[in-house]
Amino acid sequence: MKASGIDCANLMPAGLDGKYAESEKLLDVSLAEKGLPEMLKPLKAFRDKINIVQGLSGTNLKGNHTSGYGMLSCFNSELSPIAPTADAMLGLKHSTGPYPMYGMATNGRLRGQRSVPEDAYVYPNLSAYKAGQGIAFQASPTKAFNELFASAVMSEADLKKDSAVNRNLMDFLKGDAKRIRRRLTEADRERFDGYVDTFESLSKREQRKAALKDRVEKNASKYVVDKYTAMNHMDRMESQFELGTAAIIAGLTNVITLRPDTLGSQYQKLGTGALGLHQIGHGGGVGDLTSPMLRRKIVGYHMGLIAKMAKRFAGIKEGDGTMLDNTLIVYTSCAGGKHHGGNSDWPFITVGGVGKLKTGRYLQYPGYGSTGHKAIANMYMSILIAADTPYGKNFGQPNPALRDIDITGPPNELLA
Repeated sequence: MKASGIDCANLMPAGLDGKYAESEKLLDVSLAEKGLPEMLKPLKAFRDKINIVQGLSGTNLKGNHTSGYGMLSCFNSELSPIAPTADAMLGLKHSTGPYPMYGMATNGRLRGQRSVPEDAYVYPNLSAYKAGQGIAFQASPTKAFNELFASAVMSEADLKKDSAVNRNLMDFLKGDAKRIRRRLTEADRERFDGYVDTFESLSKREQRKAALKDRVEKNASKYVVDKYTAMNHMDRMESQFELGTAAIIAGLTNVITLRPDTLGSQYQKLGTGALGLHQIGHGGGVGDLTSPMLRRKIVGYHMGLIAKMAKRFAGIKEGDGTMLDNTLIVYTSCAGGKHHGGNSDWPFITVGGVGKLKTGRYLQYPGYGSTGHKAIANMYMSILIAADTPYGKNFGQPNPALRDIDITGPPNELLA
């Protein structure tokens, strides 16, 4: 989940006119016949497994530089979750490991100009299991490594001892909770029961981790001290992708949500100097590198990280294909196609999902308000259907401004 938007013009395949313009008709182009846009070149080896989707809208999702929880729920709710998000729904349906989903971010607040990453759990206002239950993301690679892969580096004796201590502690807490509950008013009991449920889920999570010890040990990410403890954004981003990839391969979760940057993030290794993403988004450049050039370099850098992830998945046999065929990597932004105010055209890049989705294509839907136009909710419906995950009649909150256009159901152009 990138910050600061993704320039639509930069996603046009080579061989087209290179000038992005909203169309009144669906544009469906095979990427096998056209070259990838420059910033997607790191994914060249996976061209037949890529989709570039443009022209989707989410104008009913308001926010300041971000739609917050609305991005993944399609409800107008920047700061407070009022519905489950797509990533959480997928995790609850499909993850058999200790974490339904696992989130990592460099910072909690998107709009802050702070240039130093945080080192604890944060709430980036992205994912939620249900109304009022936002999901915390881990900002520390070291803490994420310990949470995810501690069982792989602990001896059998220490693992049993740790499990016994945790079990005894949980039993004590549950017993103590029962005594406390009897003293509470009816109004306070519902809230208190939520805390008790948390104790229960923590206990079950540790048991599931122990059951996966061999698989985790085999696939655990290697702890890289300098990178995981570094306080610069690019090392943190690379750590997120490495840890998230390993967590999925190890079976700790089936869903990872990463927010690699915020508006205060810096990409100094790419030649951005002291400029943060916010300044670049508002037209800032360095020397001969203009703002659009820097934005292309940043997305290209992210594509390199995704390419490494895809390569690892592609190297693992699974069923009649590979893990990449059964995994969908989705890259988009919490701000649509611009630094902010780009919700009328929201780009998505996907890798994988072969057999469930038609892949190897560039799709540009008719412009906002035109017949045949689709919303980002339609995109999520396609993903949820491909993953056999129920979502109800519609996903999210329909946009009343599009009431004269049929925006129900998934786009048939995406489903295999």
